[in-house]
Amino acid sequence: MSDNQEHETTQFLTFRLEDEMFALNVDQVREVLDLSTITRVPGAPDFMRGVINVRGRVVPVMDLRLKFNLTKTEKSMNTRIVVMELTLEGEKLVVGALADSVHEVCELEPGRIEKPPKIGSRWRSEFIKGIGKQNDQFIIILDINSVFSMEDLDAGEIGGAEIVLDQEPEAG
Repeated sequence: MSDNQEHETTQFLTFRLEDEMFALNVDQVREVLDLSTITRVPGAPDFMRGVINVRGRVVPVMDLRLKFNLTKTEKSMNTRIVVMELTLEGEKLVVGALADSVHEVCELEPGRIEKPPKIGSRWRSEFIKGIGKQNDQFIIILDINSVFSMEDLDAGEIGGAEIVLDQEPEAG
């Protein structure tokens, strides 16, 4: 890592799950969507709530609360879908994740991010890149590529069901 990289601030999108504030590197976030209809996929794991149509593309939607062994995300006026790009086994995948609410994009300097504790943490340490602090609040910075596996997001097949999205006919 160069001296420049060690001192560069990084931008993170912050969001809430229950009472905890989490963050994702903005480089992995494509967009934030209002909660829309999620089509359930038979046979999918519980944490996979289903799929949505994002501009003609099928995007699986995961419930991070269930993935983290919390209660299911309940729909509210603040619930959002964070659409992000993951890299798993060298393959880029687009996935949506439910968040109780999305807050802001914040900048954190590397000196304000500590390594996650090895013990005593509520969260699996391999899911966490670090713990940031801003305005006396701790922010759990996720390593979103570690949260999901290819088995979770089997490209093209989810829960054993082939996903096919009906495309609108092209104008012509």
